Amino acid sequence: MNRTLRIATCQFQVGMIASWDAFEKKLDLMLGEAKRGGADLALLPEYFSMELATMFGTAVRESLPKQLEALQPWIRKFRLYVTDRARRFRMAIVAGSIPVRDDDGRYRNRCFIATPDGREFVQDKHRMTRFEREQWGISGGEGHALFEVKGVQCAVAICYDCEFPNVVREKVDLGAELILVPSCTDSFAGYHRVRVGAQARALENQCYVAVAHTVGALAQSPAIDENHGVAAIYGPPDRGFPDDGIVAQGTLDAAQWVFADLDFALIEHVRRDGQVLNHRDW
Repeated sequence: MNRTLRIATCQFQVGMIASWDAFEKKLDLMLGEAKRGGADLALLPEYFSMELATMFGTAVRESLPKQLEALQPWIRKFRLYVTDRARRFRMAIVAGSIPVRDDDGRYRNRCFIATPDGREFVQDKHRMTRFEREQWGISGGEGHALFEVKGVQCAVAICYDCEFPNVVREKVDLGAELILVPSCTDSFAGYHRVRVGAQARALENQCYVAVAHTVGALAQSPAIDENHGVAAIYGPPDRGFPDDGIVAQGTLDAAQWVFADLDFALIEHVRRDGQVLNHRDW
């Protein structure tokens, strides 16, 4: 079986949003660009959705707790948008993340995922950064959501989660061949931590890892006021892959999509007969 997947991963330029309609229009233009580029799957970054908080007045925009509260009535609309556009564009959409208040009253950093045939999945972030836990009051979630796109088993590890080998390995043990990492980092050091983690996970699991990033500055939002990164797709540095494991990458802090055609026969090959057998020898 020929299993190939064309992926588009985003360097998302954050900015002020005047209304929900403006947010939809911006995303429609971006997702349309990914589709015209031939993408089977589009990956958006962590917390890109916090643009929505700029719709509110200054008192809400400048308060992290008030932002979280004000966003909750929009969660259902956000989720339905993702599902509708996956159908409309005939493309799987991994919609970064958005803070969602659960029935226990705690906020969790949640990724909504939709496929063109109408399937929906959610993946919560497991590990919280200090900012999320100590200043923002976001709690960790549980569980692993696997979903299939064109015969490829995919899973999501949100930003900091990709820096923990056991979190990603649990997904790989469930069958994941492509790990999708929506990320939001406010420093170059943060970007490099995610990058090193993503490349290490691709190495030790002999899988593909794709990373999306927010980029730019948005002083009106204390949650995403500064953003740096490079969207990229990594593979194991082994037979059939680039020596450095970099399948594709963007330009630092530029607003763009990064595309790559992924061949999962290569993953099967290196797991079976690579120069090293990290996946087997774990």
